[in-house]
Amino acid sequence: MRRCRTSVVAVFFLISAIFCINTMTNANEAIEIPRIKKPPRLDGKLDDPVWTTAVRFQEFLTFDPDYGKPASEQTVVYACSDGENFYFATRCFQKDVSKIKGTVTRRDNIRGDEWMGIFIDTFHNFQSAYAFLVNPLGIQADGMINLDGMLDAKHDMVWYSKGTIDDKGYTVEIKIPFKSIRFPVKKKVKMGLWLVRRIVCASEMVSFPAVYPHKGAILSQLQPILLSKMKYKQITELLPALTHARTRDHEGAQWAAEEKQTDFSLTGKIGITPSLVLDAAYNPDFSQVEADAGQVDFNLRSALYYTEKRPFFLEGIEEFNFAGNTQDLSIFAPINQAPPLHAIVHTRTIINPVFGLKLTGKINKKNSMAAIFALDEPLNNEDQSENHRAVFGIFRYRHLLKNDAYIGGFYTGRDFSGGYNRVTGIDGRLRLSKFAVAEYHLLGSFSKDPENQDRRNGHALGLRYYYNSRILILDLGIQDISPDFQIDTGYLRRQGITRLAVSGMYQIYPKSKFFQRLEPYYWGYHILDKESNLFETYNLFTFRIKMPRSSRFYLDMILAKEVYAGKRFDTSGIGLQANSQITKHFYFYLGFRNTGSIFYNPDNPYPGRTNSAFFLLEYQPTEKFNTKLEMTYEDFYRKSDSQKEYDITIFRSRTTFQANKYLFFRGIAEYNSYYKKLLLDFLASFTYIPGTVVHIGYGSTQYKLQWNQEIGTYVPANRFLETHRAFFFKVSYLWRL
Repeated sequence: MRRCRTSVVAVFFLISAIFCINTMTNANEAIEIPRIKKPPRLDGKLDDPVWTTAVRFQEFLTFDPDYGKPASEQTVVYACSDGENFYFATRCFQKDVSKIKGTVTRRDNIRGDEWMGIFIDTFHNFQSAYAFLVNPLGIQADGMINLDGMLDAKHDMVWYSKGTIDDKGYTVEIKIPFKSIRFPVKKKVKMGLWLVRRIVCASEMVSFPAVYPHKGAILSQLQPILLSKMKYKQITELLPALTHARTRDHEGAQWAAEEKQTDFSLTGKIGITPSLVLDAAYNPDFSQVEADAGQVDFNLRSALYYTEKRPFFLEGIEEFNFAGNTQDLSIFAPINQAPPLHAIVHTRTIINPVFGLKLTGKINKKNSMAAIFALDEPLNNEDQSENHRAVFGIFRYRHLLKNDAYIGGFYTGRDFSGGYNRVTGIDGRLRLSKFAVAEYHLLGSFSKDPENQDRRNGHALGLRYYYNSRILILDLGIQDISPDFQIDTGYLRRQGITRLAVSGMYQIYPKSKFFQRLEPYYWGYHILDKESNLFETYNLFTFRIKMPRSSRFYLDMILAKEVYAGKRFDTSGIGLQANSQITKHFYFYLGFRNTGSIFYNPDNPYPGRTNSAFFLLEYQPTEKFNTKLEMTYEDFYRKSDSQKEYDITIFRSRTTFQANKYLFFRGIAEYNSYYKKLLLDFLASFTYIPGTVVHIGYGSTQYKLQWNQEIGTYVPANRFLETHRAFFFKVSYLWRL
């Protein structure tokens, strides 16, 4: 088996050498970005004289729902630079101004709005690009887009914008400091630029330059631009943060004494070069100022997945993405259908770090790296000895080949009180043609159990073929994970399996204004469970319809068998999904499935039937007021006697008043019917720029309980009893020196 894996790796490195000389190139000629002496005033109006000398882009074409079609609305973008900043101005024409959807909301919350996007590949290496999105009222969203053109909005940057709506449509002005992005130091720097506009009422995405599947990766099709004499100022940032919390718990028949806790954190950033940054943090700030939305946490096969939100870990987090996974193309795919190895580095596994170091960025145009060192303390305050601290060491390296191809390597380690887990391996992406790529990963794990000192080694192998054209999308892959593979720094759903995954979608473009795109779609995986030597299968047949007003309808049929604890269970079923921006003020999403299911008791699992549903209604009566109502439901009926084992309903209401682009007030109410639990949260939040924030919050947890003095415990009741209350205050300030 070892020889086989070694041969596979050798073959892939040989293929890397062959295919890195393919002929995919960007035919667009580079455009020089004009240098200005006096910067424009950012007021959202395009009356500043500098825009008459700026370079102009206006030939926008669609890439969704179809490619290369004339845009329904005209768009013009202007660009220039003063050597220290990018400046962009956009004029987005709209025939019916009343249909423009824009809200005054918090940062990174404009997904449902119209927006104008500036995407910049600062190294012009087709691996990633910075994303700067602005809605018609100047509200920002930002992040990074990856090799496949997917946006990851977790990374926050400091930049400036202003937007206004007028009788012609809307205008936006943008300033992006070079200190906020990473770039090579040269007399003349070549970058890639992609300008994208979202038009909600037409369910349309338009861009300059136009992009097409038959021309290869999206990032290889960006417009080359040239900037001369970019001024580099060494990045030096300090981010102190102070959090004060007061909590009180109900114990027995009375409230316990109030507990007070004050935490101080300090994060620093130094630019070693314009493209390589060192971060250091003491007690890294979590920045989580509201509770995670409730999820069904009963009868689970694997742990729930929560995304990273701590600023210290977010910059450069895209470097830890890895190749070789095949997954459901559905936007609403649940995590239980994700690949068995979902992440090699999931920094939420570093639960309570007291100290951290991080080095991320480009060594040069062809080589990039990311490294993390963290000292993690247990959450249990009674056990914070040196012996129970965990030391995390993570290293990632990538070497770029031709176009969007690369080869890379990983090392992750977690050492703790007599035990350890270490993982090392390689991954890569190869461009086979303008339509197709191949990907791979091969990892080995080496673990020592602190209790019995047993040593266990394992492997994880992944191979993938991905084909993308205007008509057909095809994704094929195989993953093999040994029973003893372990990765403490990542998110591993299952081990001891071999998984063949297949997805395919045929895209039909009818000549209809209502049915914009029809998508017959198949997604399936077929697994050999190595412990039981049984096969399981999952086959999803879907028909999807894309319509105006950002509307979609999905009809699902599932044929599936799942293996658990050495037994096979029928998990087939049916489902549907629908979502639409019904009007400018109302949006809804509905998902429902009725499937066979398993009661996950390792000693005595048994089959059943489950109904699961999710409903979201969003109401935006004004630009500054928003309320969301969510309902999550799941039940389980035993197959043997059709008796209900459990049902869970989670209701969540989230109401926000955004006083202006900096200040908002939010109230959350959430009820969990299974635990009879009511959560009430209030938050006042002020964010001037990412890092400079003030938060004040209050939370209350209540259960349908009462204290029984005779038996000395809580018993069920019809009324709510408040069992926990908390108040917190947080302030942080970003110094950019």
